[in-house]
Amino acid sequence: AGMAVRVAVLPSPRCLFDDPVQIRVAGLQPQQAVTLRASLVDESGELFQAHALYRAGSSGELDLSRFPALGGSYLGVEPMGLLWALQSKTPYKRLAKRNVLTPFYVDLEVYEGHGDTSRLLGKCTNERWFLGEGVKRISVREGRLKATLFLPPGQGPFPGLIDLYGSGGGLIEYRASLLASRGFVTLALAYMSFEDIPATPEVLELSYFEEALNFLRKQQQVKDTGIGVLGLSKGGDLALSMATFLPGIKAAVSISGSSFNSFIPLKGDGFTIPPHPYDLGRMKISEESGLVDFSDVLDDHMDPATWDCRIPVERSLAKFLFLSGLDDRNWKSALYCQEAVQRLQQHGQEVEFCSYSGAGHLLEPPYLPLCQVSIHRVLGMLVHWGGQWREHAKAQEDAWHRIQAFFWQHL
Repeated sequence: AGMAVRVAVLPSPRCLFDDPVQIRVAGLQPQQAVTLRASLVDESGELFQAHALYRAGSSGELDLSRFPALGGSYLGVEPMGLLWALQSKTPYKRLAKRNVLTPFYVDLEVYEGHGDTSRLLGKCTNERWFLGEGVKRISVREGRLKATLFLPPGQGPFPGLIDLYGSGGGLIEYRASLLASRGFVTLALAYMSFEDIPATPEVLELSYFEEALNFLRKQQQVKDTGIGVLGLSKGGDLALSMATFLPGIKAAVSISGSSFNSFIPLKGDGFTIPPHPYDLGRMKISEESGLVDFSDVLDDHMDPATWDCRIPVERSLAKFLFLSGLDDRNWKSALYCQEAVQRLQQHGQEVEFCSYSGAGHLLEPPYLPLCQVSIHRVLGMLVHWGGQWREHAKAQEDAWHRIQAFFWQHL
């Protein structure tokens, strides 16, 4: 009968979602052909799966950090491939965590032979959490604020961060909870399409974001050396605006953002930055799939007629990090980043930036699988985000390390 087949996730079957793990199989026949499959059911009941074909080593062992996949969802040595290659059975679903108090359970199964899943040899479950041991989650409804505060365990003081997602709106917590698990007091902030905040507000008020900043600064565990802000997409230009107009912001990260105010006027104290001009007539809708390509809707950002929409980042005293994917199909984030970086450099400011080839618009925490297409929550249209699977996965790992290193350095 031989040894029973054992599947192990090391160092522990329970980890944080952004932790790399080592997946090993023992007890196979020498050179045995097997199929490994990962399955995850999200909170809406959607099934995501990935599989890969492997051949065991001479002593019947298999270690995904050393052995190449010979086929399936990915090829080659990819220790975390079974996670980043997860794909929904229904097309166009995005894997995102709604309730950060529960983990995602990833079932890892080993089957006999290549491509056939009729004979199960062994399995185990990897519990991937978004909230570290002892991290507190506090719902915030103070003044106008609609936010969630995450506090790392202990007295601190810890650096403080404000976390902003994009124009899809809602109160998105999973990136903030992971950052708190890594030692930052993090405030996830809603500013569109949430509770009584409209899906497309007529105007966004800088004073709302200032309220968030003041709320975070008065938390006892927060260091008083200044606050960081991190934003994706529309959240990226808001991060730049906060760093430019609010003196308490010391460091800002823009992911797939732009250097101008997009889509909604931003009202400050005695000034309003209009939205960058755009024409939805320039969006391209594919006839067979109904997919929308937005990349050409914005007027030329180098045309001086659009410059009153620019965020004057060069006036800011904050430090900046720009991250973008060169395969962003949603909008030209790499070009827009470049423009901001050049402006800062011309004014003698230090700025870090990184553009990733093969990465799409939605640069998320690592091991969340690429979402190339999904329904935009506010527009209700199928939007193409771009990205190539392997390159995007590598970009997310690199970006995550850079973001944390950047905030530790400047806060």
